Amino acid sequence: AEFVAADIASVSPETRVELRTLDFADAWDFEEVYGKLLDFARGERFDPEAKDYLVHITTGTHVAQICLFLLTEAHYLPARLLQTQPQRGAPSALGTWAVIDLDLSRYDSIATRFADAAAEGQSFLKSGIDTRNAAFNRMIDEIERVALRSRSPMLLMGPTGAGKSRLAQRIYELKRLNHQVGGAFVEVNCATLKGEGAMSALFGHKRGAFTGAIADRPGLLRAADKGMLLLDEIGELGLDEQAMILRAIEDKKFLPVGADREASSDFQLIAGTNRDLGEAVAAGAFREDLYARLNLWTFRLPGLAERREDIAPNLDYELDRFAEREGDRVGFNKEARALYLAFAMTPEARWPGNFRDLAASVTRMATLSPRGRIDVGCVEEEIARLKRLWAGAGAAEEGLLAGLLGEEAAAAIDPFDRVQLAETIRICRACRSLSEAGRTLFAASRLKRSSANDADRLRKYLARFGLDWKAVSAAG
Repeated sequence: AEFVAADIASVSPETRVELRTLDFADAWDFEEVYGKLLDFARGERFDPEAKDYLVHITTGTHVAQICLFLLTEAHYLPARLLQTQPQRGAPSALGTWAVIDLDLSRYDSIATRFADAAAEGQSFLKSGIDTRNAAFNRMIDEIERVALRSRSPMLLMGPTGAGKSRLAQRIYELKRLNHQVGGAFVEVNCATLKGEGAMSALFGHKRGAFTGAIADRPGLLRAADKGMLLLDEIGELGLDEQAMILRAIEDKKFLPVGADREASSDFQLIAGTNRDLGEAVAAGAFREDLYARLNLWTFRLPGLAERREDIAPNLDYELDRFAEREGDRVGFNKEARALYLAFAMTPEARWPGNFRDLAASVTRMATLSPRGRIDVGCVEEEIARLKRLWAGAGAAEEGLLAGLLGEEAAAAIDPFDRVQLAETIRICRACRSLSEAGRTLFAASRLKRSSANDADRLRKYLARFGLDWKAVSAAG
């Protein structure tokens, strides 16, 4: 440092060099070097209005040079960078120097490359769809940063058809493009894994482990080694499978069915669910420790009805998908497009299946369109079809209540109460007891009360409609 100070004095006598001693146990340890330089920068009283600061980055370890650059770029050190080097081909020891001002506009193009790369990542996750919903775009921006900076599990929540599986696939592809995963993308619908076959499908089995196990099976977790595993509808897994999944996440190890030696798989995990896992934990249907592990990065994907401003760009996207799939480019005429979007934006368009409903609707119109153009007549037929389909879903709710109360009594219930009562009955039928149903239905409010008698609350609620637990559970 003293030699460098002397060299600077010979070239620029008016420049004052102040030496500060920093002791590093290991000058190649990034964490130590950055931490001590950051402490130094925060401890100094800089006066950039009165003084012109320079940070010399030529000498020292590469780690120190990187840290000094980062601290200067982040304005912890309000300075310009000073770089020195010997003069090539000259016998004199006198070298050359250059000053780099990171605030100059000539370096803006370098800085904007990072922003451009982030924007490309966000567009990639959205499949190139120019979405307009501000909250959704902010969420995608956060997901993009998490995907590229973290290997921790991610939990995607949201209603069926909101696009959880598609987003998980795009996250995997983004990581693969950035060389963060090298293995396969393995998607598992946990709702299809029932009984004894669930363990075998997930964790594999050894030959002879059970009747019908005529050969070894590696299992889906092994298939995802060095890649990504999507456990869609993870809330449908049994508690035993949840325990083994937790160990596989934390230790990268698990025991195949019938094996006496553990297998290993280093995968990154995305879990998807349309259930409230917090309520499932309160009801004893989901492991609290697994939920805590998954809940580090949780994102809720809104349904299509919550993102109506995104229907138009997704309409174009679905037409592009149809063209790729069928090899036939189909479009709307102006009046037909306006008519369809006008209906799609109204509260009457419920979109219970979310983007799956939209994709199916576009497929029907494109298939039935005359001469590759979706006209007003085609749209009118599709709107009528959607109304019939969605009315059928409402009829199922009415049928549920009519079966318990009778048609006359069910018809006398206000629409506001009808929806709430139907959902309450569905939850009751999924639970083993009145107490479990009460804990599930009042999972959030019970945490705010010093004493909770949820079974009594539920009993009184059912009694308002002339129902009791025996009638509701027997009907299920």
